[in-house]
Amino acid sequence: MARQLLIVESPTKAKTLKKYMGRGYDVRASVGHIIDLPKSKLGVDVKKNFAPTYAVIKGKDQVLAELTEAAKESDRILLATDPDREGEAIAWHIAAQFKDLGKPIERVEFHEITKKAVLEAVKHPRALNQDLFESQQARRILDRLVGYKISPILWTKVRRGLSAGRVQSVAVRLIVDREREIRAFVPEEYWSLAAELDIGKPPLVLGNLFRVDGEKVEIKNKEQADGLVKALELAAYRVAKVEKKERRRNPSPPFTTSAIQQEASRKLRFPAKKTMLLAQRLYEGVDLGEEEGTVGLITYMRTDSVRLADEAVAAARAYIEEKHGKQYLPAQPNVYKSRKGAQEAHEAIRPTSTQYTPDKVKAFLERDALRLYQLIWQRYLSSQMAPAVYDQTSVDIEATPKAAKPQGPQKITLRATGSVLKFDGFAAVYLEGHDEGETVEEGEEGDRKLPVLIEGQEMKLHKLLPEQHFTQPPPRYTDASMVKGLEEKGIGRPSTYAAILSNIQDKKYVTKEDARYFPTEMGIMVTDLLVEHFPKVLDLQFTAQMEDELDEVAEGKLKWVQALKDFYGPFSENLKLAETHMKELKRQVVETEFLCEKCGSKMNLKFGRFGEFLACSKYPDCKGTMNIKRLANGTFEPVKASDLSEPYPGACEKCNSPLTLRKAWTGSRYIACQKYKDECTFTKPFPVGVKCPDCGSDIVERASKRKKVFYGCGGYPNCKHVVWYPPVNEPCPKCHHPFLVDRITKRKGHYHACPKKECGYEKPLEDAPVPEEAAEPAAAATGTR
Repeated sequence: MARQLLIVESPTKAKTLKKYMGRGYDVRASVGHIIDLPKSKLGVDVKKNFAPTYAVIKGKDQVLAELTEAAKESDRILLATDPDREGEAIAWHIAAQFKDLGKPIERVEFHEITKKAVLEAVKHPRALNQDLFESQQARRILDRLVGYKISPILWTKVRRGLSAGRVQSVAVRLIVDREREIRAFVPEEYWSLAAELDIGKPPLVLGNLFRVDGEKVEIKNKEQADGLVKALELAAYRVAKVEKKERRRNPSPPFTTSAIQQEASRKLRFPAKKTMLLAQRLYEGVDLGEEEGTVGLITYMRTDSVRLADEAVAAARAYIEEKHGKQYLPAQPNVYKSRKGAQEAHEAIRPTSTQYTPDKVKAFLERDALRLYQLIWQRYLSSQMAPAVYDQTSVDIEATPKAAKPQGPQKITLRATGSVLKFDGFAAVYLEGHDEGETVEEGEEGDRKLPVLIEGQEMKLHKLLPEQHFTQPPPRYTDASMVKGLEEKGIGRPSTYAAILSNIQDKKYVTKEDARYFPTEMGIMVTDLLVEHFPKVLDLQFTAQMEDELDEVAEGKLKWVQALKDFYGPFSENLKLAETHMKELKRQVVETEFLCEKCGSKMNLKFGRFGEFLACSKYPDCKGTMNIKRLANGTFEPVKASDLSEPYPGACEKCNSPLTLRKAWTGSRYIACQKYKDECTFTKPFPVGVKCPDCGSDIVERASKRKKVFYGCGGYPNCKHVVWYPPVNEPCPKCHHPFLVDRITKRKGHYHACPKKECGYEKPLEDAPVPEEAAEPAAAATGTR
């Protein structure tokens, strides 16, 4: 029997596929990219048509060696990496490593990990797609040129460690521009006016001001409102017009990558990165017990298509008819149109089978994975259901003066609306969420019910409801509205949004509070510099145009080198100008009115390694400094060191003053005297509540110079015991090690584990949510320094 090597990206996916394939298959994982541009240098020869220099990624030599050995022992190589640009690039680079082996190399593409889909894909391999690979290569080189050419300028002019990115910087600009809109916003007064009217039986009818003497009117102040209130108090009311019409509301299409990120943010409060991590897990396979085995529960989660396969439509319709009834099925299947440029060969995100209902898989999924799966399930089914039908009623009510010769308006028209759900249709399963500030359609959030009203019917005034309002600034971005904004403006691609939003937070250009994005002062300053010196790179329209060109490369309509030449010419000129003309913020000093706590001199606003701070103008004679906090309106206030700490039990061992718990610049916590830096020098490491298993000393929190927090023995250097994950004060029930460690991995989620590798004990935390950051260091769980 011929031996065939099947290579996928993920170890989890490889584990699932091993159960599907026969004995003649060797299934291996590349664990993502193996080859990439080198980190230590640009790796692109601009003068030679942007020729890239590729290298094996650090730490991947062993993986490549194992794959090469397996390839030598195989008669045929099948590359089944993900069905997108990145997957094509990974397959292309692996094929290049194996080209001298003389073995047939083919590409396998499947969009769901079920036995049927995988075996069918293996039967119909294809050649590698050079256009798709070159599109990814062009994008990678473009991003490298922007990042590696602009970042050193920022290091020189602002501070080391800053970075710029072709898409990342534009995303930050959106948040900065929105912040400026909010800060510049001047609220304007306006009034609403409604009347509660009685027809002699409940309910009361609520009529909102619609027209005055046939014209629409805006009430801008209390004087106007009082005048209309007076007129309405002296008016007679009657029903002038009753209009009823049937209204249909159609379901939303099944999920794309962008849509699922938006809905999971709105309905589940998931960050985009968390949504994609959970979706990846559902796609790669979930163990459903001995009877079912490991099964991929959803189709590939990186897609911009809303198309459903014919068999998926038929399965949905059969399930809907069985569970809800024939009346919930439209006469013909619902068909949705994907956005321009979508890859129609892909499907929308959907369950792989209607037999895997949320109830059936509930026992095998942690809480948040189940919630996301339920969302996908409901959206898929509802997309093939009948419209919801409402009876919508609109009533115009005329208020006319009772006096023979009235002063003021001759006729005020109020309008009352209500709707009654006649048939829930798809709404029986699912309703789409909406962002802050969006208009909600009738029928979504409970319109007031109207009694039966007849034209000409008289009404009595029960109560007038004038209310003052002020216009509101545009809302700050959330994950949902950022994803929506990026997609609408053509910035990046949906598969990259989660990484973009995570990256701009990691770089400290933005922060997220109460699920809303705020730019940091660093983000604002860097954005302003980039807009001034690299206007095209930060231009939304130009960035969208570049995305379109990269799509054209993927479609074979444009050569990748030409796309890069079009960009690099103007960009290189901007680089030369920025090197000489960009302001050097690191040398900038701004005088303030704040006084130094140490000597009473004025403080200067300076820009340092961690952002803005106040420094004494008498430096170096006085080394007084203070942190600052930027307020919403752009001003700042000083923050004393005591404000950045919290009380800690006990007294200082040197001066008997109270203790405080503080955080070092590296990220680790430590204990310090309340008078630390001013009058006392006492500090000590923060104990985490467990003892060293080697010597019995406290395990304390420490951090490396690269800001990696770890947990080491307080008896160092005599004892060098180290734990790389947060200790949990709970003994291992298997080997009786005195404590466990808290771990989070993409594959296993959140769990407690024994730090001794040879023990292997693990305890899943079923109810613990998967945090946005789910990466772990490559270091061992325990060891010595």
